[in-house]
Amino acid sequence: MSLEHRRITHPALAAALLLAACAGTATETEQTTPAPPATTQTTAAPETTTTLPPPPTTTIVIPDPMPIDPPEGYELVWSDEFDGDTIDLSNWTYDIGGWGWGNGEAQYYTERPGNARVENGLLVIEGREEQYEESFYTSARMLTQGIQEFQYGYIEARIKVPGGKGTWPAFWMLGSNFGREDLEDPSLAEWPTVGEIDIMEYTGKEPDLVLGTIHGPGYAGAGGLTTWNRLDFPVEDAFHTFAIDWDEEGIRWFFDGEQYAEKTPDSLFGREWVFDQPFFIILNTALGGTLGGFISPDLQFPVYMYVDHVRVYQRTDADQ
Repeated sequence: MSLEHRRITHPALAAALLLAACAGTATETEQTTPAPPATTQTTAAPETTTTLPPPPTTTIVIPDPMPIDPPEGYELVWSDEFDGDTIDLSNWTYDIGGWGWGNGEAQYYTERPGNARVENGLLVIEGREEQYEESFYTSARMLTQGIQEFQYGYIEARIKVPGGKGTWPAFWMLGSNFGREDLEDPSLAEWPTVGEIDIMEYTGKEPDLVLGTIHGPGYAGAGGLTTWNRLDFPVEDAFHTFAIDWDEEGIRWFFDGEQYAEKTPDSLFGREWVFDQPFFIILNTALGGTLGGFISPDLQFPVYMYVDHVRVYQRTDADQ
């Protein structure tokens, strides 16, 4: 996919995203939370601030390698182990901009090495407190849109999330129709019709909580179907593996190999199940926003999201 970023050309889409966090209602047994809005690539305005020094080298204990171990009946079909010196642009591109992304987020997403880079076998997404364009914070949002897209599979990432009140890292997916201009029905390219799977959302204001959510037509924004995975330790203190097992029957969420949630078409009570199409992968760290909340004056910048790997396994039988 070309790295040229596109401006938003559909005002109705932008308006829909801004309203999405207030739309819909969840089922009685579900918790609700707004989710990162659908991604739209935009063209970065010319930089108006002073040129930054080279990014600092982060210091972190590198985790022991995690062997590639497919679930029974699965095989590895794609991965990024981040073992090189640079981000592999045959796997990833970037969202650029600081318009709030439908959630009132405070950061400006860039493609600078200061915000996204590979170091010591890890992808580093760095959130900074700095004035950049119209924002006072920067970060990165990376996606495989138009490059690597998948329908069904066991999809996992090993991540160390940033902590502190105001941080909002996520590992999630959007339907690959998002933003397409060649569809006969343009609404099929819009969020939430395309569908969204939040494999992991985390906020530093609740350090023991991991969220797994789906969004679609009639169950988007605050009405997304969410399961809370409350733990007895701060998630930010170590690397953890976040995953889904997704097939024709539904989606199941895993934390460090233990299932904690499941959604099926029956979970929607007649609403449309849109998770029967290819999706692409997104990694990002937002700051503030409807879910991230108030950015604490005590939050120590920079903040780091470390990703050891992203892997996709799919069934070996001919039907997958």
